[in-house]
Amino acid sequence: MQMELIQKQWNKEQKEFRKILLGFDQHQRALELFMRQHAMLHSAEMDPSITWSFEDEVLSDLDDAQVRRIPQNCEHSIAWLIWHIARIEDVAMNMLVAGEPQILHQGMWFERMKVADRDTGNVMAEEGVADLSNTVDLKELRGYRVAVGRRTREIVNQLSAEDLKRKVSPSRLQKVMDVGAVIEAARGLIEYWGKRNIAGLLLMPATRHNFVHLNEALRLKSRRR
Repeated sequence: MQMELIQKQWNKEQKEFRKILLGFDQHQRALELFMRQHAMLHSAEMDPSITWSFEDEVLSDLDDAQVRRIPQNCEHSIAWLIWHIARIEDVAMNMLVAGEPQILHQGMWFERMKVADRDTGNVMAEEGVADLSNTVDLKELRGYRVAVGRRTREIVNQLSAEDLKRKVSPSRLQKVMDVGAVIEAARGLIEYWGKRNIAGLLLMPATRHNFVHLNEALRLKSRRR
């Protein structure tokens, strides 16, 4: 019941955030709501002032095997979902919003996480999901997600009200494809992002996308036995 109340409160704040953000008239309030919502979707390490973390809630009381497990009749593991949301946030916030390289290409994250895949995994085959779930270094994966989240917060703090109205640059979208962050088979993701402005990216993926997949992870956790 407590978890349901927290989820309902998050959804209520997301509606307020969306209204204010897309109204472009309460910039400081929009940033405050973003920081709160975003922190709740990451580990408590992201912002110690936040008293509840969805990621920590999901991963509490799970051993490594349970985090890696793909339950019967399910497509993903919790490990894969954490990797996927980190990758999407990294690509969208760094390459599309800031026009900078991904966090993935800094700090030897490929080697540290033991993941060879460069893309976001949107059309990853069943075998690939299973392989990544089994081989990813879980400690380094969580470290990568923290690094991505911290950089997101730096980027958002630098955005002006006018920045939020900017459409996503076609050249930045093409760069995402050029470096293999999104593969051709998943071009629909590029087309989706191409219809958004920067405010839209703060909603999806930086907050809502994380929330959706953490909910999925919570459902997987309930099937751990």
